[in-house]
Amino acid sequence: MGKIRAGIVGFSGYSGQELVRLLSRHPEVDPVLLEHREQRAEERPTFDDGLARLPLDADKMAETEVDAVLLATHHDVSVEVAPAALAVGKKVVDLSAGYRLRTVANYQRWYKFDHPHPQLLTEAAYGLPEFFRNVAKGAKLIANPGCYPTACNLALRPLIVDAVLDRSFGVVCDAKSGVSGAGRAASLKTHLSEAGDNFSAYGILFHRHTPEILLTSDLQEHELSFTAQLLPLHRGILETIYVRTADALTHADLYDLYQRRYADEPFVRVYPEGRVPSLRDVQNTNFCDIGFHVDPSTRRVTIVAAIDNLLKGAAGQAVQNLNLMFGIEETAGIL
Repeated sequence: MGKIRAGIVGFSGYSGQELVRLLSRHPEVDPVLLEHREQRAEERPTFDDGLARLPLDADKMAETEVDAVLLATHHDVSVEVAPAALAVGKKVVDLSAGYRLRTVANYQRWYKFDHPHPQLLTEAAYGLPEFFRNVAKGAKLIANPGCYPTACNLALRPLIVDAVLDRSFGVVCDAKSGVSGAGRAASLKTHLSEAGDNFSAYGILFHRHTPEILLTSDLQEHELSFTAQLLPLHRGILETIYVRTADALTHADLYDLYQRRYADEPFVRVYPEGRVPSLRDVQNTNFCDIGFHVDPSTRRVTIVAAIDNLLKGAAGQAVQNLNLMFGIEETAGIL
């Protein structure tokens, strides 16, 4: 089998640029740049990346010589390009929120958006490999998880699956991200004069990533308090999650639980007692690092999870999913 030809849509954005970087060194993929709109002068690279560029026309998708399409675009674009690509046999990894949720009602409530292709919502595989790897392997359309839900669900799901939480206490997730999570397009909130020397919360109680966390964690909405906050730095997410266990468990108990779940996972690292991750531990990597402190006397647990929002929270995880789709070693092009 020859190399896979993977078309990148949205290659001028932050996540798209990471896709270009990762796939350019991938041993089994040839990346192609698919132009869905004319690039603005400031978006053009200052160097020649040497990659083929093809115009993207949804009506002529069959003529576009790629095996897969990776969509690093706003969901308005991905919801229209994905069906056109699927209709002519291309596989799709969508980095946007276009196919992550399962119902039209959820899109109407959380995104104020009437989804034009509801039939694909149940067909799309949710691409969190650590829990849904087998589904991703046979998928034609993968919805790449959002950055905040990736860190939150990797930190929480083992505790929920093993039923060790006191769910009546609820779950509080305090999530902080660098400004690249808002995309490359200019906006007031990410302007240096607004974001620099500042720290602000947004999307309080009704952040768009909330239903995605609920979908994977199996929590109910009333059990989760999720708050996103904007850090005055470029990349990285750090989430501090507060829970209570049903029984008095020690750090060793929970460490064994996480180790059993993630021992064979190449991109999840569980920290020993006394250590929790910082952003520097994960920036420019595809790792999710998890550490925690435990107080058995009060059954309180504070979990700290960190990822790079542009890699494990976007492009790196998308390459994991592309590898799974085509039966390639999952770590290829990433480690």
